[in-house]
Amino acid sequence: MQDEINNTRNAFEKDLALVTDAKLLENVRVKYLGRKGIISELMGKLPALDSKAKPVIGKELNLLKGHIQKELEKKKEKLSLSASVKERLVDITMPGILPREGRLHPITKTLNEINDIFISLGFKIVEGPEIEKEFYNFEALNIPLDHPSRDAFDTFYIKEDVLLRSHTSTVQIRIMEKTKPPIQAIMPGRVYRPDAVDASHSFMFHQVEGLMVDKDIKFSDLKGLLDLFTKRMFGEKTKTRFRPSFFPFTEPSAEVDISCIICRGKGCRVCSHTGWLEILGAGMVNPRVFEAVGYPSGAFTGLAFGMGVERIAMLKYGIDDIRLFFENDIRFLKQF
Repeated sequence: MQDEINNTRNAFEKDLALVTDAKLLENVRVKYLGRKGIISELMGKLPALDSKAKPVIGKELNLLKGHIQKELEKKKEKLSLSASVKERLVDITMPGILPREGRLHPITKTLNEINDIFISLGFKIVEGPEIEKEFYNFEALNIPLDHPSRDAFDTFYIKEDVLLRSHTSTVQIRIMEKTKPPIQAIMPGRVYRPDAVDASHSFMFHQVEGLMVDKDIKFSDLKGLLDLFTKRMFGEKTKTRFRPSFFPFTEPSAEVDISCIICRGKGCRVCSHTGWLEILGAGMVNPRVFEAVGYPSGAFTGLAFGMGVERIAMLKYGIDDIRLFFENDIRFLKQF
């Protein structure tokens, strides 16, 4: 009986080695573990054995049965894995598929270019929170609760005195609170305003604001700085024009225009036949802003400016609809 067990084990190993697919594996299983299989036949001979041999042979048969079951399971897993690998094999005779080439978004490209220009002029980049307190978004910038200009900046409130910032001027206040002049920094980031979305407006857009504070900053410094920026951004032939304006946090204030980059100042549809395009706002820091951050009265002067990145990108790349920046249409984005 022991010889039959050994012979069965050897025969099973040989049969298993020849298995190459699931069908052959099932045949081997039935041959050895089926109701009329070899193991069942050997089990049927146990009653005929004497009392001493019966438990020994019974144990050997159980061990053999367990061994066969274990090896069959291993073979099944191996065959399954092999089939999975075959499914993943690459047919090298098939033509390849080129992956899409990634590239920077036009907003990112424009923002990087703006940052690089000001960094080359000695400015550092400072970022701040997009969720702000009213103090930083309004009061410290000389925009009290009852100020009429506040309506244009009122933004999305999260709770009573916490809101999504409507400009990155908030970062200017945070810098001045923690830093004594001289200060020379730009503040890029996203801002939010409750504007109706159309070809030239979005409830969310990007800004870059700048601040320079020292003991003898003049309006002429502001003009020279922004004239240099526009020439580097749009070309050496670009002209700059300053128009009087109003911002609560600067005094005096100005809107800054550049000569139309399409018609070179001759007048066209893009510039409404004026020859000029508005690109940013600027001015000298209002003394009340210095008071809000605790600077001694009359000790410092400063200049500030702010621009919409989307506006710069639209002019630079000839884009006529701001919504294109945010629709994620690959046909638009792959042009840049």
